[in-house]
Amino acid sequence: MPRPFLHPYAKPTRESFITIVRGDGALVWDADGNELVDGMASLWYCTAGHGRAEIADAVYAQMRQIAAYSCFDPFTNEPAERLAEELHQIAPMADSRVFFCSSGSEAIDSAMKLARLAHVQAGQPQRKLIISRSRGYHGVAYGGTSAQGIAPNRENFGPFVADVVQVPADDIEALATLMAEHSSTVAAIITEPVQGAAGIYPPPENYLAGLRKLCDQHGAYLVFDEVITGFGRLGSWFAAHHYGVRPDIVTFAKAVTSGYQPLGGVFLGPGPCAALESDPDFFLRHGFTYSGHPAACAAGLANLSIIEREGLVERAKHVGLRIHHGLQALADDGVIDHTRGEGAMRAAVLRPDQNAMSIRDEMLRRGVICRAINTDTLTFCPPLVITDAQIDRIVDTVAAVAGG
Repeated sequence: MPRPFLHPYAKPTRESFITIVRGDGALVWDADGNELVDGMASLWYCTAGHGRAEIADAVYAQMRQIAAYSCFDPFTNEPAERLAEELHQIAPMADSRVFFCSSGSEAIDSAMKLARLAHVQAGQPQRKLIISRSRGYHGVAYGGTSAQGIAPNRENFGPFVADVVQVPADDIEALATLMAEHSSTVAAIITEPVQGAAGIYPPPENYLAGLRKLCDQHGAYLVFDEVITGFGRLGSWFAAHHYGVRPDIVTFAKAVTSGYQPLGGVFLGPGPCAALESDPDFFLRHGFTYSGHPAACAAGLANLSIIEREGLVERAKHVGLRIHHGLQALADDGVIDHTRGEGAMRAAVLRPDQNAMSIRDEMLRRGVICRAINTDTLTFCPPLVITDAQIDRIVDTVAAVAGG
């Protein structure tokens, strides 16, 4: 009989799993004592590395005072207020406000609801249409699944949220045509600046700037899903900074706490904020039990302190280049087909005769964790504290397995 724990993104009939018991920096150990290089920062999120006692101590200290309390009217707490202020200082757009939730999926659904709501408050209630891109991954709640651009992740979960449509990932002309046809009813475009879970696809040159122009032209909000790209992954605090494009709404999660506590959120820029604030009697009927959770926010504060103190935003450039150069050498030698990526998000794209899942499994046996996407892609998104020797171990293992 299968175990009681029904695992996410796994076959329900699978009976054997690798039990991770300990971590330190970019290394983790399983229950059998095997050491593994964490080439994926667990699941795109452990920027500050594993085993950071400073974050654990901050959470413990907060839980000793009060672990959790609702932030619904009329309550608040100091860690949530302090973290919102810290985030305000590094936000992708000036004069932002911060809405907290517990995950990237909640953040995406919140952004979609708040975008539509802001248009209502601005006197344009007909603006309901939300446009996303194929290959986009926007979480697994119903809003995000409706915006999902990875077909297998939508299969058998419908019907979906109405007035959410996709366009081809890099086709700005198709998007322009769709927006022209629905100019008065489009609410928002939602996009990952770098599409992550689909296999790490950076945007075409000027694509994001083109989205900004289309949103300005048609009165829509531009929503950046920065659940993966936020907090230094590309060598800037956010992809919006990296690409020099100003969104109206930004979602975040994952690296805001490096995964030490579940926390997500939404940055709301001046446009949607002004709409929500326009009526002093308006009451925001959206929020989650753990919005502004004190212990989670304490983890975020400690994590941001580490990122700043240790220069991890800048280090992402070095990490990404070292992985890129290693994978490019493998591509030049024909070991893999090619490589792509941005910052410290990198992919090894395999030849047609290779299989990503088989290579992933053998790499695990040799002590390196990566993520297999479809049959042809291995992705890498390591903790930014990873050492050069550990990066080289990742690349050397790809070479040994893929070239074997």
